[in-house]
Amino acid sequence: MGTCLVIASMLYALLTAHFALLILLPVFGYGFAWFGHFIIEKNKPATFKYPFFSLACDFIMFWDMLTGRLPKQTK
Repeated sequence: MGTCLVIASMLYALLTAHFALLILLPVFGYGFAWFGHFIIEKNKPATFKYPFFSLACDFIMFWDMLTGRLPKQTK
């Protein structure tokens, strides 16, 4: 959800020349993930130790989800 929001917000900011919105991209991108890690899973996300690797993996996983290559979770 966060990666989708980042892409949509970035496109909107660039197309409408509201460049101040670009400041919020990290909040949009990491807000959902950090909430899940800290509140639900009670652990520390890899973003703090490997920020660029974490960002790259977010976009790779998002692409895999869009193309149907992300395995479905079953319980």
